[in-house]
Amino acid sequence: MLSSRLVPRASRVSRASSASVARSACRVLRCYSSMPAPNNIQYNEAPFLASSASKALSYLPESVDKSEGTTSMNLYQAVNDAMRIAMETDEKSILLGEDVAFGGVFRCSMGLQDKFGPDRVFNSPLSEQGIIGFAIGYAAVGLTAIAEIQFADYVFPAFDQIVNEAAKMRYRSGAYDVGGLTIRMPCGSVGHGALYHSQSGEAFFAHSPGLKVVMPRSPLQAKGLLLASIRDKNPVIFMEPKILYRASVEHVPLADFELPLGQAEVVKQGSDITLVGYGAMVYQLEKAAQLAKQKLGVDCEIIDLRTVVPWDRQTVVESVNKTGRCLIAHEAPRTNGIAADVAAEIQQRCFLRLESPVCRITGVDTHVSLAFEHFQLPNVTRIFDGIKKTIEY
Repeated sequence: MLSSRLVPRASRVSRASSASVARSACRVLRCYSSMPAPNNIQYNEAPFLASSASKALSYLPESVDKSEGTTSMNLYQAVNDAMRIAMETDEKSILLGEDVAFGGVFRCSMGLQDKFGPDRVFNSPLSEQGIIGFAIGYAAVGLTAIAEIQFADYVFPAFDQIVNEAAKMRYRSGAYDVGGLTIRMPCGSVGHGALYHSQSGEAFFAHSPGLKVVMPRSPLQAKGLLLASIRDKNPVIFMEPKILYRASVEHVPLADFELPLGQAEVVKQGSDITLVGYGAMVYQLEKAAQLAKQKLGVDCEIIDLRTVVPWDRQTVVESVNKTGRCLIAHEAPRTNGIAADVAAEIQQRCFLRLESPVCRITGVDTHVSLAFEHFQLPNVTRIFDGIKKTIEY
């Protein structure tokens, strides 16, 4: 049994450890003392959101009837609407996952079982490999499966099913394909997710030929990209930044429409530096671009990749050839992240046009801490500092 005399010493050690952590935190804060940390983002005020019906309808292809108009939706409502339309237009489609029957933990599937019945919208056991294995088999016989993984952090038990079965099915089989497979998963930071509810694992799937990886930035984008993913002839990993589910509202067309996979969007024109991101990071880039304009007079161009794999090289290269500078940001860790591939491609294709090295602002190469999550992930200040250093190089 431990002696009671050891307790005061243990307390002193604990206090010393806490003091050390506090000093480390202060050092981090001093590094980014030019702005409050964390940097609060007013997601609903982002200028790239469709704030009017006319702006929302401008995204529709000419072939789509615009007479249905638009309605205001947040991101989880847009995901729900996309799945409703997909299931209405394809009677062979199903939705499965943990708790999807009552709406899921984020309410994305709310009301769908009532509309389509328990044979098409149903709960699964708590087994990610089981969910994906079932969905692969269903899609392999020519049907449409929409599988939900409750959190992207928990998809890894199904990694073998996704990488060795779904991704390779078309290549290795002359008769079977899983092009009717879409795997949805909430991802990314919310500020208090810590080890198991903060991860962005897109780079894992980017290394697997045969998969497409998509991450939307807003409700309108989520609806159009999800419908395109469900109908794509390849298995698609559809990653939904959970911090955006209720963060912003925009006009979303009521019509059945798709946004093209593999095509980036220039959400803000600029001339001095190209900022590249996807998902929730686009909001951070936009806020940093505003700050750069105010403090440095720098005109930033912002590109939302939308599809992480395959990413739109042409749009990015054309922009960097124009601006001569580039900064890439994502929440995922730095080493072997998507930014590394984009930076390498830019270096190869734009070398003679570059005025400075390509800058990467990413999550740090460590596990996400509950206490320091805001400081481990990219924020407005880190992006602004990156812009400033790139411009002044």
